[in-house]
Amino acid sequence: MPFSVNGILCTLALLVLWRVEELAEACSCAPVHPQQAFCNADVVIRAKVVGETEVDSGNDIYGNPIKRIQYEVKQIKMFKGPTQDIESVFTAPVSAVCGVTLDANGKKEYLISGKAESGGRMHVTLCDYIMPWDSLTNTQKKGLSQRYQMGCECKIVRCPSLPCEISAPEECLWTDLMIEKQVHGRQANHYACIKRADNSCSWYRGVASPKKEFLDGEEP
Repeated sequence: MPFSVNGILCTLALLVLWRVEELAEACSCAPVHPQQAFCNADVVIRAKVVGETEVDSGNDIYGNPIKRIQYEVKQIKMFKGPTQDIESVFTAPVSAVCGVTLDANGKKEYLISGKAESGGRMHVTLCDYIMPWDSLTNTQKKGLSQRYQMGCECKIVRCPSLPCEISAPEECLWTDLMIEKQVHGRQANHYACIKRADNSCSWYRGVASPKKEFLDGEEP
């Protein structure tokens, strides 16, 4: 009998550990350049978070309530999205299912990107581009206003290993992960992939708007 009980306990322990590991690995996001995140998002705003509440959002297939965190936000600027201001940002309650934790004391400003919902609401996950506003470079802030949108028809291709190269003229090769071993490298912080007059795309660096010579095909 003790052997059977121990066996059952061991099995339960293994199941618990497996479940914890499964949850820990449940949220997995591929790294993206900030421009890609901007182009993929329905909504991109600068905002302060002024409140936080756990709310029910319907039921799952078993009738259990689905919980979400509702952040009340004060929108400062909308870079992309509906004409209506965003008032609430929703996310999953834990990071294991891609929930996002934000500081809700109303002091910190964020760049928040995500999917639009009706009624001045949006939903965000850990896979969306969400950063403290003060951590963005001047080039990234300028990109949000105009430059990233100019390159949404371009394709930023991540370099998986060296050597690597583009396969089409509308591509820009992103090498931060390979060369600098980090997502927030030189290209992510200071470059945008811009479409030119001949429909090719190329990296552009700088806060000032691209000159006509660059758009017409001059190398950066």
